[in-house]
This record gives sequence, C-alpha cells and structure tokens, in this order.
Amino acid sequence: MARRRKGRPVTGILVLDKPVGPSSNQALQRVRHLFGAAKGGHTGNLDPLASGVLPICLGEATKLSQFLLDSDKAYEAQVTFGVSTATGDSEGEVLAQKNAAHLLQENVSAALAQFVGDIQQTPPMYSALKVHGQPLYKLARQGKEVERKPRPVTIRSATLNHFSSGEAATAHIDVVCSKGTYIRTLSEDLATSLELPGHMSALRRTATGPFDLGQAVTLDTLIAVAETEGEVALDQFLIDPELAVDHLARVEVSHSAAFYLKQGQAVLVRNAPLSGIVRIAEANGPFLGVGVILDDGRVAPKRLFVDSH
Repeated sequence: MARRRKGRPVTGILVLDKPVGPSSNQALQRVRHLFGAAKGGHTGNLDPLASGVLPICLGEATKLSQFLLDSDKAYEAQVTFGVSTATGDSEGEVLAQKNAAHLLQENVSAALAQFVGDIQQTPPMYSALKVHGQPLYKLARQGKEVERKPRPVTIRSATLNHFSSGEAATAHIDVVCSKGTYIRTLSEDLATSLELPGHMSALRRTATGPFDLGQAVTLDTLIAVAETEGEVALDQFLIDPELAVDHLARVEVSHSAAFYLKQGQAVLVRNAPLSGIVRIAEANGPFLGVGVILDDGRVAPKRLFVDSH
C-alpha cells in the first residue's frame, strides 16, 4: 500500500476571493490541494451564497488563525424588501410577501442608522452555530426550531449605497462589524423595523481584519498558475503571516532569547509593553510568533512558529 503524501511544509496566508457556490471548507480544501500544503485552515465561515475575502492560513500560519477569526469584517450586502424566506437568504422557501412599493430611500437610511453600535442579535436557525453539539442548520433542515439566545455584536458602520424602489425594493449596504455578526439577520431585522418582510439577497465580504479584496486572488487564477507553472509558483501569492497580527505591539529579542522562547521559557525583553499580547521577532531576523506579557514583565511564548521563515 502506497504511503499517503504528507504535503509541502508551506507557510503563509492566502487571501482568497471565494466565489459563490463552494462552502468555505470546500474552498479551503481546493486551495490546500493546489498548493500541495500539509496543513491549512480558513479564518471565518462564508456561506456558499456569499463571495469575497476568505483568508486561508497555511502551515505554521494556522497558529494565527484565531486572531483573524476574532477580527472585524466588512461586507457589501443586498437586502430585498417585501419577501422573507426560511433561510434569510435567496435560497430559502418564501415565507411571506408584502408590497414594498411605498418604501423610500430616506426610510431605509434612517432605519439602518439605528443598528449602528452595540446591539443584540439572535443567530439564525440556518447557521453553523452549534447547540448541544449539533449545528443549527442541521436541526433546521429537520424542521426543528430551538431557542437561541441573543448575542452582543457591534456594527461599526452601516451605509446605504444604492436603493431601488418597487414591489420588491432592494438596498445595497456596506457594513463593518465585529465577529459573530450575521448579515442575514441584520437584513431581516432592518426589514422588520420598516414593517416589511425581507431577506439578504446577495453578500460579498470585502475585508477581514487587515486583509481586503485588493490582496485577494481568485481560484481561477490559482488553478491557471498551478497548471502552467506548478504548485511552487503559487507561493508568490502568499502573504507574510506577521501581517495578520500587525495590530499588536512588536518586540524584538536577541538570538539567545529566541532560543529560550522556542524551549517554552519566558524571557526578559527591554522596552516591552507592560501587559497584553505581543508579536515577537528576532532582532534583524525572522518573525517568531506571538507572546504574552507576564505579571513580572517577562515575555512568554503563546503561539510560536516551529520553523522561522
């Protein structure tokens, strides 16, 4: 029996422009296959209906995935008023209809402004959120409805970019929000505040943390390069993992201190912050990973790369 290929020990972050259709996990597995990567993970689920920014961490960069999962996200969404669906998006069964021809642009703008700030949001049944170990969408497909507790999320900004009137009026909105925000739920809640049924009819993520569409690469581009130049040529699209934690204070350590950190030991670093999480680099050397400031002022390793790159 042939031994299974382990894959390349490639490390970096690929900002994928996920197309409509595949799930986030399907997109991840396709990228891993194209790169021949031994290890990989995505950093924030995008529904099959949605497209846009999906950062994929390969190799040692997976140790920084949580920072991107916890980061703010930005979206372009289309909301359709006058029609609600079972899933809150355009793929679900129509539940209710009401003529929205009376709706005005200024009504939508005013209503949207009310959602900016810290709000409580109830996760939709058709979501990957788990209850007693079961994803909600699986329960929903079985016709089951379970109680979901509202969760605090933050809408940093919400802007109406375009409005089209009609029986099924549509609004194109730009939203910047905290992790855990469901744009489908925001779309439904926006419509409800205007006394109309509604749903999210399109969604595109434009940014995750420090990464945006300007850095994104399509699957078609990856496939074309892999076919003509081979998997190693795909490494040109990888971004330095340190950029994922660029918002953290940076401390530089000596070569000897780096040695002790890699052994799991805390070290004393001059001019380090008094507290919090920091990114660590060797002086005039590579990025090492992420550490935490202890109460005594030393820097302890938290997520260090096995091999510096």
